[in-house]
Amino acid sequence: MKGLKDKVIIVTGGAGGIGSATCKRLAEEGAKVAVFDMNLEAAKSLVAEIEANNGQAIAIECDITDRQVVDSAVKSTQEQLGPIDALVNNAGWDVFKPFLKTSANEWEKLIQINLIGMLNMHHAVLPVMVERNHGRVVNIASDAARVGSSGEAVYAACKGGLLSFSKTLAREHSRNNITFNVICPGPTDTALLAGVTEGASNPEKLREAFTRAIPLGRLGQPDDLASAITFFLSDDAGFVTGQVLSVSGGLTMNG
Repeated sequence: MKGLKDKVIIVTGGAGGIGSATCKRLAEEGAKVAVFDMNLEAAKSLVAEIEANNGQAIAIECDITDRQVVDSAVKSTQEQLGPIDALVNNAGWDVFKPFLKTSANEWEKLIQINLIGMLNMHHAVLPVMVERNHGRVVNIASDAARVGSSGEAVYAACKGGLLSFSKTLAREHSRNNITFNVICPGPTDTALLAGVTEGASNPEKLREAFTRAIPLGRLGQPDDLASAITFFLSDDAGFVTGQVLSVSGGLTMNG
């Protein structure tokens, strides 16, 4: 895709399923990728794989819920790679329970990771983009934010907030030539989905139910999301902002 060569791009949760697929794809397009993840060893392993394929990437340990850590990680990225061109807010966490069976501690963790963490990342990175009058932001939400999802009430609330937040920033920063778009994955074959299904009484039955519900007849794969994310980051999407795209095999069809 156009315009990604030598661009400095941060991907949070970069060592996970969707994150790692995205980092690899961006490196293949010639971008310089900062892999932000709490699991530094996994991030380093991914970087080694990218470098073995002639890509450029760095691994940075980052807890997005800690603003001081975020600021330090962003500073380190710029020192090693240069000014930040784009941000992919991909890090997330979920617990699969009916709302009345959840606890306040679980709410706090869900909100910290899925909402506060992405606020920290935006607030740390956007000044660089505003100063340079250019930038791309892709936020990873969920179809749970668009249509609801039983057992994911607080997660859906956080992701719904991310949709509204992204559209608002798309308006606020249009004059700065910064675009904000949102990807909403449907059920995707990642560790996060495995964690969600483990909370069900019959995990395999739930997984089969997800698959049957998808018109295209399969769970999403990380590469499916990486392709959509890469498009929004590229110059091919230069006139696209404030948009929400479901990548769900047709599970949700929103016009």
